[in-house]
Amino acid sequence: MKYRHCDGKLVLKVTDNKECLKFKTDQAQEAKKMEKLNNIFFTLMARGPDVDMSEITGKEQIEAQPAKKGRGRKQ
Repeated sequence: MKYRHCDGKLVLKVTDNKECLKFKTDQAQEAKKMEKLNNIFFTLMARGPDVDMSEITGKEQIEAQPAKKGRGRKQ
C-alpha cells in the first residue's frame, strides 16, 4: 500500500506471483475499505486459509436482523 501526497492517491497492489491487482483511489471512504482489505490479506498470509473470518473483520456475521422502526416514510 502506498500513499502519494502530491497526487492525493492511495494505491493498493496485491500479487500472488501469477496475477497482480492494483487499485487506486483518492476517496477517504474507499481508503478505509482498502485498509480493511489489506489487514485481511495480512492475516490470511500469517494464519493460513483456515482462519475464522469473523476474527479478522471484528464483526460477527448476522444472518437475520429484525426490521427497525424509524422515522422514515410510511409505505
